[in-house]
Amino acid sequence: MNKNSEQAKEENMRQTGMKEKEIPVTEIGPIHIGQTENAEAGTGCTVLISKEGMPAGLDVRGGGPASRESELLKPMAAASQIHGLVLAGGSAFGLGAATGVMQYLEEKGIGYDTGITRVPLVVQSDLFDLTVGDAFVRPDQAMGYEAARLALEAPNYRDGNFGAGCGATVGKICGMETCMKTGIGSYAIQLGDLKLGALVALNALGDVHDWKTGKKIAGLLTEDRTGFRDTIEYMKQSIAVKENKYVTNTTLGVILTNASFNKTELCKIAGMAHNGYARAIWPVHSSADGDSIYAVSLGSVKADWDLVGTLAADVMGEAIKRAVFHAEGAYGYPSASDLKNLTGIPD
Repeated sequence: MNKNSEQAKEENMRQTGMKEKEIPVTEIGPIHIGQTENAEAGTGCTVLISKEGMPAGLDVRGGGPASRESELLKPMAAASQIHGLVLAGGSAFGLGAATGVMQYLEEKGIGYDTGITRVPLVVQSDLFDLTVGDAFVRPDQAMGYEAARLALEAPNYRDGNFGAGCGATVGKICGMETCMKTGIGSYAIQLGDLKLGALVALNALGDVHDWKTGKKIAGLLTEDRTGFRDTIEYMKQSIAVKENKYVTNTTLGVILTNASFNKTELCKIAGMAHNGYARAIWPVHSSADGDSIYAVSLGSVKADWDLVGTLAADVMGEAIKRAVFHAEGAYGYPSASDLKNLTGIPD
């Protein structure tokens, strides 16, 4: 956000008497979040459940998405709500996790009533983490079922090397030898009656910067892994087509709000939230990423969608920062906490 935007935001707060405060992402509305992971294999999944159903939208900007039931979220599709949303590793192999979520929700009587049984509507997007641990262990039906069970019976969301962020890494233009470990992160705010937050599994080809200052906080390392290189500058060394670009990426995000929106409006908000990606990840939305953002409505507060979309980019930028700073080094890949001299992560 530029200086003028910050000043306008502060002036609006002074005029209205509203002050923005941070809240846990789990306190935005009736949402239940569960996470499971196989830490040894370096993969996992994060499941968000709404027992009553939630309007949802989706905006995909990357060139290589792995997804399930995306058509449900298009404005022309009949479904007005979904019951579950899954972020997972495993690339396209991991899309079976949603089957386990559906199984659990059907057992609990959650879903669209067809007159025969209730059909849970569950969407999913996956990132590529097969190069991190065991390439042949992926999120599956059993992992999805357990994450859904935890979501409703023992919610366990936390930032770091958990759920879909278990095997997340960034800065992979030169391969895995000089990348960094990241994870899943979240950030949420309250402004008057409006609650808004983001969670993101950060797994990008590019470098990651603090969205406010522009300082690099994660990304492509030097060959001795003691300093940063610049991914875009590396790409500029040759204009030749790179046939074997490392397609091992995809950053997955969710915007959550207690404001009342339909899925058309939520698709727009999800699109505006991609500005948070663009401020923090350089380059972003490449052919080697499958960058996707969902937006879900969890309440009835009346709010301007342009304001919510603008704030969505801000909270997404901060969630990306948390995904960097809350990650721990693993699988031989250093995290920001391992490289404090480079990243400026606080003790």
